Formats: sequence, C-alpha cells, structure tokens
Amino acid sequence: MARVRYLPESAALHASPSFQSLLSSPEPLLALAPMQDVTDLPFWKLMTAYGGADIYWTEYFRIRPDSHLEPHILKSVTANPTGRPVVAQMIGNSIPDLIRSARELQQYPIAAVDLNLGCPAPVVYRKCAGGGLLREPQRIDAILGALRAAVKIPFTVKTRLGFDDPAVFDELLPIFAKHSLDLLTVHGRTVKEMYRSAVHYDFIARAAAELPCPVLANGNVYSADKAAEVLLLTGARGLMIGRGAIRNPWLFDQIRQRRRGEPISRPLGRDVLAYIHALYEAVCSPDVRELSQVQNMKKYLNFIGLGVEPTGNFLHAIRRVTTQADFFRICAEFLDHGDPMPLDPFPMALGPTDVVGGDNL
Repeated sequence: MARVRYLPESAALHASPSFQSLLSSPEPLLALAPMQDVTDLPFWKLMTAYGGADIYWTEYFRIRPDSHLEPHILKSVTANPTGRPVVAQMIGNSIPDLIRSARELQQYPIAAVDLNLGCPAPVVYRKCAGGGLLREPQRIDAILGALRAAVKIPFTVKTRLGFDDPAVFDELLPIFAKHSLDLLTVHGRTVKEMYRSAVHYDFIARAAAELPCPVLANGNVYSADKAAEVLLLTGARGLMIGRGAIRNPWLFDQIRQRRRGEPISRPLGRDVLAYIHALYEAVCSPDVRELSQVQNMKKYLNFIGLGVEPTGNFLHAIRRVTTQADFFRICAEFLDHGDPMPLDPFPMALGPTDVVGGDNL
C-alpha cells in the first residue's frame, strides 16, 4: 500500500506553542476547522504528517441535560497526536449543562473552550443549537455571559453571519464584543446558505475591524493564493480551513511557503493516490464491513475529487463503487501518474441535492 509522503516541515517536529503565543505571532494563525465525523484523532494525525495546522478544533461535544463528554472526541484531547494546541468545541443551548461541560473540559489539556453557533445541519438547528441559535441573539447574549464567567481559560466562538439574513450580524457584533471573547471565527455565510453561496468576506472584515478580539476567517479557503486573498480582504488574524484541507492536505504548508516567497510544492498524481491510501488506512476500521468502509471514504472523496479532473467522471465513478478493490482501481485509473496536480479545485457545478461538493466550499 502507498505510503504517506511526509513533508520536511511536519508540525510534529516542532514543540507545541501556546494559544497566546500563536495569537501574538506575526504570522497568520492557521486552524483546522471542526467537521463532525471527519476531523477525529486519526484524521488529525494524518494532517500533521502533511504539515498540519497551527491549532486544531475538536468535533463538537453535544451538550444536553443527560449528556456526557463523548469518549471518542475526548480522545482527540487526551491523545492529541499533533503537537499543537487543541480547542474543545461544544454545541447546545442549555446554560446549566453548557457550564457543567465547560468546567469538565477545563480539567483536560485544552487551549480553549469554543461554542458552536454555526452548524448548518437541519438536525442541529431545528433544536435551536449551533446555527439555530442565531435566530435568538438575546439567548446568545445570556449563554455567552454565563460561559464567560465559567471558563477560566481562553473562550472562543465559531459563528455564521445569521440564520437566514446576514443583517442580524449588526446585532451579534456588540454581543460578541461585550463578553471578552479571546477569539471569534466567522464563517461568511448564513445557515440557510449552507455552502452554496459565495462567501461574504466583507462581513468578516467588519468583525475584524470592529471587535476587540482576534478574528479567524472561515469559508472557501482552498489554495495558498486564495488564503492570501482572504487575509487581504478581511484583515483577519488568521484562517480556519476545513474542506480545502481534505482535498489538499499540503495546503497549510503551501500557505506558509507562499508567505515566505518560496515556490509552492505541487503534489503529483501518485502523491494524491498515496494520500487516499493513507486516509483509508487511518480512518477505516478492520472491524467494519467492507461496504461501510468504502461508503465512509466517499465523504472524503467528494472533496478530493474536485482536484482530480474537471469533467466529474472521477466522482461519478467513485460514488458508485461498493468494494475496496474497485475503489482503489478507480483511484489508480485517474491518479497513478507523475503529473503535477492543480493547486485550485475544478469549478464543478453543484447538483440539486449536493451540499458537500462543488465550487462554493
């Protein structure tokens, strides 16, 4: 099986910096976004092998009256393989339970506690959690006030612009400013826009200019050139990158290379093929039946496929395989070559029900 191509600047080679030292660094802070059922401990470990982020957000802990910290997410904290700080993210709306969970999380080696105000999944927002809370700014005000009092380490928030109208951002900004956040991450879309619209970077720029805390820009950062453009447009302290890093695990180091004025490393087709093999090995359990393993890999290939070829034939073929042999046969057919891969994803159109692929990541 193909091996991971390790880069010389792997984050694992460096001593872990503190959260505050990263915020005070002259370089932009590069964060791996939390993506539920994707950015788990094995995925973190793999990202680190390719250069990795400066800081990692956990998948969100679901906070309810009867909830406990999920062991598989907590393992990302207790067995952190990255050598970098970890921010523990919570999602929920019950103030007593959020406080209880935040206090429990602070007993573990985390750099900060984060509240999710941006998840656009209907199963979440219909329960008035994640992005659903953006319909109730006064409730957010109460939650942030209670958590700020309970969290004795850095406290951060990840938000979208609003639920269905970005105009509510005018009401949210004073609330964020009021509660002495240590960092705010802004995904420049509303909940209802999901990932389909262009990113409204002007709203992120407003947050960066008006808030007393640092701001990370999130949304559609897919290449080193795009990263430079977003930083310039927003004036943000750094970037949070999710889907772009799934497609291109070299992205964080490519951003660093560009800032140093160095040539940007371009993986070859065989490097991407090796990455897919390594990803399969990292995230697929031998205890799970083969069909389920293959289906699990398709959620990653939805993003990786955007950089393979422009016609959509690769994605069309890979979405229909059911065996490991056919999965890797299709991957090899398109990627077993020595040509450099494109730095930008191909602008494929979204299907009517496709919310995980396309050009507006």
